[in-house]
Amino acid sequence: MTKIITNFFATILLAFLLSFVMPWWSVMTAALATALFIPLKRAAVFFVPFFAILIFWAVYSFILSSGNDYTLAKRIAVLLPLSGNPYLLMLVTGIIGGLAAGVAAVFGKQITLMGNK
Repeated sequence: MTKIITNFFATILLAFLLSFVMPWWSVMTAALATALFIPLKRAAVFFVPFFAILIFWAVYSFILSSGNDYTLAKRIAVLLPLSGNPYLLMLVTGIIGGLAAGVAAVFGKQITLMGNK
């Protein structure tokens, strides 16, 4: 259980720090690195980074959007089939980031398994 919590918070912290110097895919780098150095088992390899980045991106986009009264988020939500709902857009953004992080973490786990052979 402690590895799960450590991996969760390490993924969020590393993704936050990397977001200052790298583009959006820095969350994938963070998930891959935490999967390499804090190994998890079974489905937790995917779901822990998935939920970490989902929460990180949803909260981060909420903070950024609240600064301008959700103007841009509302406009983007109109372009997508989200009925102009900026909160739904933030959730979709978090899910997309979480999927990217989960896949990267599974790849990191596969790297560690290849190294053990």
